[in-house]
Amino acid sequence: MYYLLKEKLEPCALAELGGGKAPYAAVLTGEEWQKHREAFDMGIELEPDAENIHGTKAEVNYDSLTGAFLIPDRRDLTGKACAFAFALDEKGVVFIDESGEAEKLLERIRRTKRWREPCLERFLYDLLELIVSGDLALMEEYEQELDRLEADIQGPEETDLVRVNEIRSEVRELQLHYEQLIDLVQELEENENGFFREKKLRYFRLSMSRLERLRDLAASLRDHTMQLRDLYHTHLEAKQNRIMTLLTVVTTIFMPLTLITGWYGMNFRYMPELDKPWAYPAVIALAGLVAVGCLIFFKKKKWM
Repeated sequence: MYYLLKEKLEPCALAELGGGKAPYAAVLTGEEWQKHREAFDMGIELEPDAENIHGTKAEVNYDSLTGAFLIPDRRDLTGKACAFAFALDEKGVVFIDESGEAEKLLERIRRTKRWREPCLERFLYDLLELIVSGDLALMEEYEQELDRLEADIQGPEETDLVRVNEIRSEVRELQLHYEQLIDLVQELEENENGFFREKKLRYFRLSMSRLERLRDLAASLRDHTMQLRDLYHTHLEAKQNRIMTLLTVVTTIFMPLTLITGWYGMNFRYMPELDKPWAYPAVIALAGLVAVGCLIFFKKKKWM
């Protein structure tokens, strides 16, 4: 698909691109790029590779910029990401995409965006905005979920760290994504080849500002997950300490009772209490008094 950047994205034919009429955006498969690349007349040293993409990046060529987008699926952030390559110069930008994701993004821009002053800088700004659209709401959902998990940890119900760890992994993917996008925008703002007009570089600064806020928010959420992990372990240790305290109290109460029963279990021949009719209930009463006395003592010491 080929588009001219006019009041909005207008579909066109390959022959209509270039000539200085308007900047363009094109989406091609790898095979189409190899077939028509000469028509775009880009000075490319580092060939865009749409099949081996490991991250979002931009690289400066002699007379072009090449790079790639690796966009995590917001429905499955730790799953397979959407990937496509690009090449651009002052005349326009070409996306080399086998997945169809770039075409979907451009179609959304065509349906939703109109420009008073069409330019390549504004188009790239809208593309970057579209890539991270909805992420602020996603961050808020994560924040609310972490708050609920924190309440569960502090409450009586059992809570494990599985979901906390999942959120941490997902937020880490987003944070890495934002950092790579920031690096790409910095490369665009650098404008080493002079593709962009100086007064239009503000669009890249706006994108940079938003991406930095999202990155900082992702970092904050990641810190929150670490705090929840620490809180969980603190509550677990406190619970274990309470159990150990209870076991210690029970053991301490039964120690004197064990001494009494052991003493009267020796059955020496001349033990005077053995032939007394009150001896058995007296020992029971003594054991009860010892147990009650220990409980009262522990209560006063606030060990229970």
